[in-house]
Amino acid sequence: MTDIEKRGGLHGVEARAGDEKRTLVGYAAIFNSDTTIGDYFVERIAPGAFADTIKGGDIRALVDHDPGRVVGRTKSGTLRLVEDSKGLRAEIDVPDTSDGRDLWTLVERGDISGMSFGFRVTKQEWDESGDMPIRTIRGIELFEVSAVAFPAYDDTSIGVRSLEAIRAEAEAARAEEQRKAENKAAAERRIAEKRALAEQKFRGIRQDAS
Repeated sequence: MTDIEKRGGLHGVEARAGDEKRTLVGYAAIFNSDTTIGDYFVERIAPGAFADTIKGGDIRALVDHDPGRVVGRTKSGTLRLVEDSKGLRAEIDVPDTSDGRDLWTLVERGDISGMSFGFRVTKQEWDESGDMPIRTIRGIELFEVSAVAFPAYDDTSIGVRSLEAIRAEAEAARAEEQRKAENKAAAERRIAEKRALAEQKFRGIRQDAS
């Protein structure tokens, strides 16, 4: 899928051990936190954007967005996601695998300290009234969350395509509205012409009758 985007930030991930279980806890996304995407537009995620996807989705926890390095999954209960007032909170029960052990050690050492997520936007709003367009994401299809070494908003090419697409949609919508207005005006003119012709015929009949 070419419209998959990746986002992340220094939201923090920490290691918590107890009850013979090792769990990483952090935020994959923060609500209403403005971020500039490649100097093209400002992006923010609205509260509730993840509500539907975490309710019914089968989402993986990965290391650095690598699908070959799975360390948790919502379906198995080893990844738990919840929206709170701050953002999308993730809890990952780290497996006793080489990836799991390495990830745990790197987080404990502070070498990995951020989280990120891969997603597709399902609902968004754009505001282009200011100096820089603002994209507000209100619906997301979430595929994965990741513990990452470089949690940067780096997928700017997708963002640029999103901006170009919304502008094209807006232009198409304006053209459609103009077409509808022209069609309406033409229809009104035809109705007016028919009425005028009918009135002329009626007057002609009245004159002949007199």
